[in-house]
Amino acid sequence: MIERITHDLVQGSPEWMEFRLKHFGASEAAAMLGLSTKVKRNELLHMKYTGTPKEFSDWVQEHILDKGHEVEALARPIVEEMLGEDLYPMVFSLGRMSASCDGLTMIEDTAWENKQFNQSLYASIENGVLPEEHMPQAQQVLFVTGAKRLIFTCSDGTESGTVWMEVLPDAMWFDRLCAGWAQFEKDLATYEPREIKEKPQAEAIMGLPTLAVQIKGEVVASNLPRFRAAAETFIANIKTDLQTDEDFANAEETVKFCEKAEKELEVAKNAAIAQTASIDDLMRTLDHIKAQLRDKRLGLDKLVKKRKDEIKTEIVQDGRKAYAAHVDALNAELGAVKLDIAAPDFITAAKNKRTLASLHEAIDTAVANGKIAADAAAKDLRAKLQWFAAHDEHAFLFRDLQTLIQKPADDFQLVVTSRIAEHKRQEAEKEDRRKAAEAAEAQRVAAAAEAAKQVQAEAPAVETSSKPAEESVAATLAPTARDGAKAASAPARRIPRPTAADILDVLAEHYGATLQQVAALLSTMDFKAELARFEATA
Repeated sequence: MIERITHDLVQGSPEWMEFRLKHFGASEAAAMLGLSTKVKRNELLHMKYTGTPKEFSDWVQEHILDKGHEVEALARPIVEEMLGEDLYPMVFSLGRMSASCDGLTMIEDTAWENKQFNQSLYASIENGVLPEEHMPQAQQVLFVTGAKRLIFTCSDGTESGTVWMEVLPDAMWFDRLCAGWAQFEKDLATYEPREIKEKPQAEAIMGLPTLAVQIKGEVVASNLPRFRAAAETFIANIKTDLQTDEDFANAEETVKFCEKAEKELEVAKNAAIAQTASIDDLMRTLDHIKAQLRDKRLGLDKLVKKRKDEIKTEIVQDGRKAYAAHVDALNAELGAVKLDIAAPDFITAAKNKRTLASLHEAIDTAVANGKIAADAAAKDLRAKLQWFAAHDEHAFLFRDLQTLIQKPADDFQLVVTSRIAEHKRQEAEKEDRRKAAEAAEAQRVAAAAEAAKQVQAEAPAVETSSKPAEESVAATLAPTARDGAKAASAPARRIPRPTAADILDVLAEHYGATLQQVAALLSTMDFKAELARFEATA
């Protein structure tokens, strides 16, 4: 278990600066999640990677923390009076996560965080809503300190200018912060510095000489040849291989310059026309230079837009590949199931980004947040798979496991247990039916055996009572020896095949016996032996 540690550090000391660099502070949490309006996530990564303890500490002080220490000192007694308790500034760590509290009560159940007065924050807190940009810091303070609540104030140092709200611990925010810092730590370990700079200014463009023309029926004076040479040299030297922000800034400025030069040429041309009706060579030269400038301007403008789109697409594609590789690795680990989460909206993230630095920042942050979400989803699936492993013998019931496992944990477990219970119920019913069928069969066999015993017991009586009739029938039907010989030698005629019921009916009627008696009697006779005897004498 990670130990919560209280640190006795003097603000501004080398130890304090080292602590600030090596730990992930609550004041940095918004930047880490890409929610800060002051600092970008890539800037935080860059400074954590490249900065010395002092450089990083100074940078945090300048870019992240507001300059409200004096206001904090004035607001402290106001909040203490409201709480009825003293507040002590303290520094805590929980693993690499840390929190420097503006104040904590003696029993460490209430933390305090103060922000210098600004109108929008004041109004939001007054309405009981803590802006999302400030929630990461508040929740990390609660998580690291273990406090049960945090009093968040916005103050100008006066009682009337102080507004506050209570922030309670939120488990979902705790998970988000832990996952966010875990991803940040991974990114920091593999970070490769990328130069981050402000949008560059275009280089100064050397202007063309001012075109001077005087005409009076003919060209009296003109610097047109020198102007033409300068214009063509300028056009030939315009850079069209655009790679960096500086290249784009220069290209955009050149487009503006060409457009301006075109207009100035048109003015010179019109001025010349006003002096004479037709100076053909002058007009053709002016039109030629103007056309060159226009073609270059349009081509360069199109190239700027095209190259910007290409670079933007490349950066977005790199972001998609990085995210996809992370998801593929998680899916390979999960094995039986796959993540089913929406990919980051890289197109929206890249929208309205005017520089390469801002575009990289937006896409990198989107990738990081996407990885955080994917890791959280994978963690959820791992827990469900671990629970499901106890029901492995019923895995054949869950061909749709990929769909089911995306449900919330409680719903997933309910579906699994219900389906297994239903399967067991059906199997139990099948077993009951099988046992019932076996019992019925055994009962039928027993009844048949009992009937056979009864028939065997009645058989002698039937034989005795039917013997005179049999002899009479035999006497009546017995052929003479000659007739028998004729019958034996006569060809057999085809007779219709009687059923067992037909035979029983005829014999029962003939002998005046019951069907059961006749059936029992026939079952004792060996008709196969009789058939063999007939065939032998045939």
